[in-house]
Amino acid sequence: MEYEVIIGIEVHAELSTKTKIYCGCSTEFGGDPNTHCCPVCTGMPGALPVLNEKVVEYAVRAGLATNSTISRNCKQDRKNYFYPDLPSGYQISQFDLPLCSDGKLDITVDGVTKDIGITRIHIENDAGKLIHDVYTGGTLVDLNRAGVPLIEIVSEPDIRSADEAVAYVERLKGILEYIGVSDCKMQEGSLRADVNLSIRPVGQEKFGTRTETKNLNSFRSIARAINFEIERQKEILESGGVVYQETRRWDDEKGEGYAMRAKEEANDYRYFPEPDLMPIRLSEEYIQSIKETLPELPEVRYKRYVEELGLPEYDAGIITSSKLLSDYFEVAANECKNAKAVSNWIMTDIIRVAKELGVEYDELPVSAIQLAHLIALIDNGTISGKIAKEVFADMVETSNDPEKIVEEKGLLQISDEGAIKEVVDKVIAANPQSIADYKAGKDKALGFLVGQCMKEMKGKGNPQILNKLILEELSK
Repeated sequence: MEYEVIIGIEVHAELSTKTKIYCGCSTEFGGDPNTHCCPVCTGMPGALPVLNEKVVEYAVRAGLATNSTISRNCKQDRKNYFYPDLPSGYQISQFDLPLCSDGKLDITVDGVTKDIGITRIHIENDAGKLIHDVYTGGTLVDLNRAGVPLIEIVSEPDIRSADEAVAYVERLKGILEYIGVSDCKMQEGSLRADVNLSIRPVGQEKFGTRTETKNLNSFRSIARAINFEIERQKEILESGGVVYQETRRWDDEKGEGYAMRAKEEANDYRYFPEPDLMPIRLSEEYIQSIKETLPELPEVRYKRYVEELGLPEYDAGIITSSKLLSDYFEVAANECKNAKAVSNWIMTDIIRVAKELGVEYDELPVSAIQLAHLIALIDNGTISGKIAKEVFADMVETSNDPEKIVEEKGLLQISDEGAIKEVVDKVIAANPQSIADYKAGKDKALGFLVGQCMKEMKGKGNPQILNKLILEELSK
């Protein structure tokens, strides 16, 4: 039997505020356990929350960037459940009146573009973190993350495959990075996805029973977990079994999913309005002021790169998929005024080096300005493209400016026609067969002669002058 896959995704993004959502504790990642805490975020009786206004601003920015409707009147609610790293016994979230609703994003997979609906975006506080000690069998609780502000972005069940799911989360991640509301560092838990998935026979209108796989923190994990769950549910249905509604976890090392608990419904959380926080009222002027500060979004940059700068669509898509990489491109292209050359270097070398070193694009040993200066050295004839690769490798090792490397290593390009003519005469005299081959119509012979000349000049010959002089000699 053929099945249709139905997927909805809940994305939790930690907001890049300096302090937590309801207190003044730091949100900085990586502090010693239980050092970024106070009576409010540790749930002490009598401690009263105060809403961080920046959280509301960032949530509205996310709503506007995802074509959502912004609520002028909303509230916060208590979502009651017990978990060891939730000391208050409830999470402050939003139930029936979210801050943003009815949004959408378009994704493109295999050349096909479709809209993915966004049901809602609401604000809430994060829980703490459990650290399981494999040696003693005990569990430790770190509450530094408790109270860190989150937005939860809930999609409609419009996704039909693992590829579409990854494309959606990638698109969402890019937007959140561009508008500056989250660093989206999945390896640090700043962006996590919960996947709700069910399958149904093709042609059936009623949805199947869904499961929820929690806390997927990489695109690879999202794809693998989805494909695993699809096959698991197929096997159950094909064998006459029943798929149970449950919450599941994903073990990325084993490549397997496991049941955690029965899936809760909204009434299990016993929502009620948060009595210690006032309703949120937003004016038209407030929303408009935030809208006016939104930066150029990735799809706009993509269109500009293709239509105005002439970049290939594939290159533009790769570059704009990361704000850090796109910003790197912007700085370099503005500095050297050669956008296509910058794009070529990014696609062939910059991305490779970032992966090899395991660093972000703003942490590269070669800055965007340095790359621009290297390209300028090629464009003004100071060095050849071949020498530029050697200089770039040195820049990665030392972080030195390209001008300094070229000077210290004596890599200046030879553009003196007299000096190049001597080398050309020598190479032509030593390769009569190549001359005969070229005159017989074998174009590869020209490339061989150019290569021999470059070898003689240790890669420093000006290629334009070199080609001109060789062709002049061959035409005699």
